[in-house]
Amino acid sequence: MNTAEQALRRLELTVTRRLDGLLHGAHQGLLPGTGSEAGDSRVYVPGEDDVRRMDWAVTARTTVPHVRDLIADRELETWALADLSASMDFGTADTDKRDLVVAAVGAIGFLSSRMGDRFGALVLHDEFIHRMPARTGRPALYGLLNSLMDAPRGRAVPDAPDLAEGIDVLAATRRRRGLRLVVSDFLDARPELDPDAERPWERPIRRLAARHQVLAVEIIDPRELELPDVGRVAFTDPETGNVREVHLSPKVRQAYAEAAALQREGTRMALRRAGIAHLVLRTDRDWVFDVAQFVLRQRRMSHLAHRRPV
Repeated sequence: MNTAEQALRRLELTVTRRLDGLLHGAHQGLLPGTGSEAGDSRVYVPGEDDVRRMDWAVTARTTVPHVRDLIADRELETWALADLSASMDFGTADTDKRDLVVAAVGAIGFLSSRMGDRFGALVLHDEFIHRMPARTGRPALYGLLNSLMDAPRGRAVPDAPDLAEGIDVLAATRRRRGLRLVVSDFLDARPELDPDAERPWERPIRRLAARHQVLAVEIIDPRELELPDVGRVAFTDPETGNVREVHLSPKVRQAYAEAAALQREGTRMALRRAGIAHLVLRTDRDWVFDVAQFVLRQRRMSHLAHRRPV
């Protein structure tokens, strides 16, 4: 058995042993809910039907109130957008950011496959957006994850597709409602330090969330938040290839930490404005623990939101 297959088997065991019981049952994703596909219309029953499901077109034609039933989903397509651009080939802690991308996609993929759903992916890599068709079954998922693990390191490519373009392609891939997973560091070529400013990918992800349940997984390395006191360092921008030497004085390190905090806060606020579930995974933390805590928090919030007032 090769090293890649061993790593995938360990990932599958981790997911099924530590996360399966926690996530299983939320067929549409991490949040409970009814079906998503519209069914037939029928006469409205006062006191039993939700007025928010009123079928106004049929009601207007017949002059009798009608509601539209929702069909419970039994087989869905889950699609992931995996960012494997050059900035993801970085890691100064327990793992690389790219490894966390594979872990996040694999976690959702293994759980989806156990429920019989199809799983597909789009991959941002160099100058292309690669499409891996949605398929069911463990062998297909293993093939998809192997492709992510075997992808060569990203290169500095001019006019490479950015995250906004990837999200637009993801939205156009399949129209049927389902779960959409966006895994990226959400770092822009020209960082915006105003937390209230609109990010380049904000409108595309808002349009995506209007039709699908969306989970954004932000990948972070601790060196992207603060710099060590190591004197003069040569920095290379992985997206452009530009190199600059910087003396890491206390003033420079403080300014860097403040700018990084503003950039991350801007990402958090943009996702919140779009109504997107936001999970942060760090290369210096136990990603399984963070996923579990996130799911428990989402379930708790969903339960409180669906409680009927006394």
